[in-house]
Amino acid sequence: MKHVIEPYLPEHAVDSVFELIREYGVHLKIVNDRVTRHGDYRRDTNGHHQITVNGSLNKYRFLMTLIHEIAHLVAFEKYGRNIKPHGVEWKSTFQKLMVPFIRPEIFPSQLLPLLARHFRNPKASSDTDATLSIALKQFDEVSDKNYIFEIPYGSHFRIYNGKIFRKGAQRVKRYECLEVSTGKIYLFNPNAEVELLPH
Repeated sequence: MKHVIEPYLPEHAVDSVFELIREYGVHLKIVNDRVTRHGDYRRDTNGHHQITVNGSLNKYRFLMTLIHEIAHLVAFEKYGRNIKPHGVEWKSTFQKLMVPFIRPEIFPSQLLPLLARHFRNPKASSDTDATLSIALKQFDEVSDKNYIFEIPYGSHFRIYNGKIFRKGAQRVKRYECLEVSTGKIYLFNPNAEVELLPH
């Protein structure tokens, strides 16, 4: 198993991650990219723990996603199945599991302060922390996508499901964007990745 996960993780995280997988009896599946989520955890009818993680994630996001999902498993085992999926029990479990990895041998130095801030109160998805998400993006493979905040006001863009929008004004943190075909307004996080369309 160790040789399977090695290419997906920072070198100095492999042994510790492998120990967690072994300790908690995780069946890890590395899957093709899913747009709506980086990973998930479920316990099957036989009581086996299955975690899936997108294989296209960069090593740092892969590590965070895997620990995020292991934290679900550990929190459910410790506190019972009736806890909120991203409630206080999960947050404290995720913090406890992740803190040993937040060090310069594993993460680039420019990410460390952002991770330290994020893990004071981790969110359901690292994508909702726009600053961290943008910092992690620099380690992705080159893509033709843009962030919402980068594209000009009034420009048209396409999202993963083919729907086309026009960028509107920023409201507090998010951008109001008009879906061209329906006239409905949707809110987008500044770090949402979109395909900018020519005029």
